Amino acid sequence: MKRLLLIAAVIGLAAATGVIAFVGLGQIAAALGVIGWRGLGVLIAFSAVPLSALTLSWFVLEKPWPWRRLGVYLWSRLVRDASGELLPFSHLAGMAIGARAATSAGLPGPWALATTVVDATTELIAQVGFTLFGLYLLADRLDRHSELSGPALAGFALTLAAAVSLVALQRRGMTFVTRLVERVLPAAAAHAIETGGLLSDLHSRTGRILLAILLHLGAWTLSATGVWLALRVAGLEVRLLDIIGLEALIAALRTTAFFAPMGLGVQEVGYAVLGPVFGLSVEAAVALSLIKRARDLCVGLPVLAAWQIDEGRRLVARRPDDVLGV
Repeated sequence: MKRLLLIAAVIGLAAATGVIAFVGLGQIAAALGVIGWRGLGVLIAFSAVPLSALTLSWFVLEKPWPWRRLGVYLWSRLVRDASGELLPFSHLAGMAIGARAATSAGLPGPWALATTVVDATTELIAQVGFTLFGLYLLADRLDRHSELSGPALAGFALTLAAAVSLVALQRRGMTFVTRLVERVLPAAAAHAIETGGLLSDLHSRTGRILLAILLHLGAWTLSATGVWLALRVAGLEVRLLDIIGLEALIAALRTTAFFAPMGLGVQEVGYAVLGPVFGLSVEAAVALSLIKRARDLCVGLPVLAAWQIDEGRRLVARRPDDVLGV
């Protein structure tokens, strides 16, 4: 797995470098200057808005709503996103790290794991709808860019297949998974059984699941709105619907290539190809991709640093003899 991640990272880095070289470093630098600190500042400040929706979409799965735990869900979602965007792992590893942060912050382990899985599922279901809307916005432009229809539809099909498979596994496959864990890892059997029971209970909360899906759909839309605001503040005249369509398809591409660490290469190529379709010059589209990565660094690095400090303190508290060298 480590070897595959390394290969994916190298290929992604080569693709991103190739895009920058093809478009031209000077043109991209000029576009970065146009978007500049104002655009980056808007992206950073506005990121709190979709983050609030993402936190609530996880939080509402619990019944009754324990408002005292809202901060735990907020912190854990921050860690999940920062890990998925900045660490050299896939988003699946980011989910595991987010569940670990939730457990460390006070949530029971099986509950943190079960709700993380269901939250990711509702997010993926919402993304199917978001991607479908992006394809609808793309449809009237395909007469000039018909070569994009195949990859766009393939990305939607893969996203839909992933969502259906994930739901089917949780609804039908947990018995098999539990039995497998009991046989291979007997010590973890009790946790596996409890997690499976929690998943079944969570899926029976239809109203909560629908609310979580709507909140995730709102988060996707709000995230695209933040990008539109950053571009408008920078003086770039673009339509909100165009940016929503662009962001929907970029998100679908990144989800399809979930194995690529940090979406490296996938994001840059996606913006370079799709940006001009939705009214951005290719250099502005690539510059937007880089600005978004700068936003992720500014928001995510302090979160990861705080998480590492917290993990270090817990390690020291558990192993005082090792720290003293005894």
